[in-house]
Amino acid sequence: MSSSVLFDAPGPKARARHRSLTLVGLVVILAFLAFLLWKLGEKGNLTADMWTPFITSEIWVYYLIPGLIKTLEAAALSILLAGIFGLVFGMGRLSQNGAIRWVSTVVVEFFRSVPVLVMMIAAFSLYAFNNVFTSELNPFFAVVTGLTLYNGSVVAELIRSGVGSLPKGQAEAGLSIGLTRGQTLRAIQLPQAITAMLPALVSQLVVILKDTALGQIITYPELLTTYAQIGSYKGNIVPSMIVIALIFIVINYALTRLAGFVEARLRSRGRTTIAGIGAGEDTLAVAETTAPDDTQAPTR
Repeated sequence: MSSSVLFDAPGPKARARHRSLTLVGLVVILAFLAFLLWKLGEKGNLTADMWTPFITSEIWVYYLIPGLIKTLEAAALSILLAGIFGLVFGMGRLSQNGAIRWVSTVVVEFFRSVPVLVMMIAAFSLYAFNNVFTSELNPFFAVVTGLTLYNGSVVAELIRSGVGSLPKGQAEAGLSIGLTRGQTLRAIQLPQAITAMLPALVSQLVVILKDTALGQIITYPELLTTYAQIGSYKGNIVPSMIVIALIFIVINYALTRLAGFVEARLRSRGRTTIAGIGAGEDTLAVAETTAPDDTQAPTR
């Protein structure tokens, strides 16, 4: 059995150099944290009065939790719609029909090039001037629109590149047992591409969650907006920003862990990532496991 090695194993000198660089980096980080704590203490941001409000129910019930719910609502709907958008236009870019492929490419490249904030402001103006939604819902749907169009385009490109990175034998195996190109794409290539691109897809989900903070520009009351409200009420803007940042970190870490669990489950069920596909694997066997029951490989 042959194996490929991308990098040589480090020798004693290289390992010693790596340890030295790690130690230097750790010292730099600790020094930066010490300087940051010193400056915060100098400005009075480390006093108990600044942090006590966060151990009371008032701040959480009336500020942080409502803001968190608004953030999660916008992120959840945007993730759902961006996934649908990306799947439709990603498959459109892989279509054999030239017109569908051209339209999908134009849509994806256009929305992938426009900044998210610009799309949010444009959508907010469009909804407000045309009374599409009520004044309370206009900011919410403007945030969702901007996040869906931009991130959906990124997901579409991830799907296209994921399918394009699969070995050609995957498609050839599906065609050889009588599947059409569309069936081969849906049954064989797309599941492998999604599994392989799962880390990148999760990174995009994290981006969606963080970009909901842009909604404060169009008066959407998401989590980040509450730091100014808490700061003006309690006079602790910096601690408020730190607490909100920690909340975002916890949620994003939970998303990453969930994605790792899903990827492990998919792998255990026989879905192979791109990195795990070797040149000598039996691609016909992969296609046969995903083919319809009434389709059989031709016998000789």
